[in-house]
Amino acid sequence: MKSTQLLFLLFISVVAWAGGPAKSNFTAMEVNHIRVNTPGLFNERKSFSIHLDSIKENEYCFPLPGGKVISAYGARRGHSGTDIKTKANDTIRCAFDGIVRMAKTYAAYGNVVVVRHDNGLESIYSHNSRNLVKSGDIVKAGDAVGLTGRTGRATTEHLHLEFRIDGQHFNPNLIFDMKGRTLRKTEIVCAKAGNRVIVKQNLTPKK
Repeated sequence: MKSTQLLFLLFISVVAWAGGPAKSNFTAMEVNHIRVNTPGLFNERKSFSIHLDSIKENEYCFPLPGGKVISAYGARRGHSGTDIKTKANDTIRCAFDGIVRMAKTYAAYGNVVVVRHDNGLESIYSHNSRNLVKSGDIVKAGDAVGLTGRTGRATTEHLHLEFRIDGQHFNPNLIFDMKGRTLRKTEIVCAKAGNRVIVKQNLTPKK
């Protein structure tokens, strides 16, 4: 009897770890808004590192391999990401493994998908003609999350790509070399400064 109970508990634990019931763990705020804090991210630390240099080739994907960058981060006032031009209904692919936190129509973003990743990052894909995932879905790097479009505040078909830490957007070029469409093999340091998060590349040489 005890062994049966242990097996049942193990099964429940595996399902929970695999993301089965994770959908119910998101609050209404997390499911409905882009800029939200990630619970527990800075609870016992003021900073942490994301080691992009340890991510394997099959663990990441440039979201739009055939696209062309038309507007970089900060190119105009209020521009919180990078715009990548492409044809209509091109496949948008998830950058890293994660769980879909939000997938809906949201103000100027139009149809948008937000994926929360285990390393603390969140990736945002917007102006989609169609979202292919829903909140609570488990996704892998390279999985299709949407199709490109011009929903929301957009004048042409393109992908607006953002990365955020604890709700704070930062330059996506710190994650991907936008021209080369490759992952930057470096260490990213994320530090809490009051209500803001400062994200920068660690330029200190490794000993």
